[in-house]
Amino acid sequence: MKYLTTAPFSERDPMFIRAINNVDYTLLTNAEVGLLEFLYFQLKDIALRNKILQSLMRSEPFERKDFFQKAYKKERYLDMRLMAIRGLAQFSSKEEIDKVMEHFLQILKKRPETTPYNYQEYEFLRSAFGLPYLIKTYGYPCFEKTFQQVEKQYHDMPDAFKGHFTIDEDGNFIELRSPKETKQMMDNFFATR
Repeated sequence: MKYLTTAPFSERDPMFIRAINNVDYTLLTNAEVGLLEFLYFQLKDIALRNKILQSLMRSEPFERKDFFQKAYKKERYLDMRLMAIRGLAQFSSKEEIDKVMEHFLQILKKRPETTPYNYQEYEFLRSAFGLPYLIKTYGYPCFEKTFQQVEKQYHDMPDAFKGHFTIDEDGNFIELRSPKETKQMMDNFFATR
């Protein structure tokens, strides 16, 4: 964390990237959380934003409702938006979450039109780290309703785009098929179209 407070902002600098990846998010002060929030909104690199978002979502609960609301609005991808919702749920009422999830659901329903084979987002949303976590933790009907929509859209996709990976409860990527096998299935699918 010390490096990030003194180093120039450079998301291409390997030391800067390593510093973000090596922050111990369990020991942050309120000021350090503020710096990470600032960095999050400056970063263009989605992997670094993802790391900060996921880590702040899990760190000690400093009041960060405003941060998670802004993060939700900033992100385009549904997996990143859902992480912001996970963080936001810690600080928001059921009614506030219902409103956010209604907006999320509207975006989700348009995905088949804009990105019909959006398997990566669906795998994240339906993983133990995604909507099932929110259903289990909060039990809000809006999470269940959204999960059912995710399942419908997922099952409507061709089999070539299903079952390649998942995310466990701790947010770890679990490969279900090798990248080679995944590529082969998708290549075969597009070759027959």
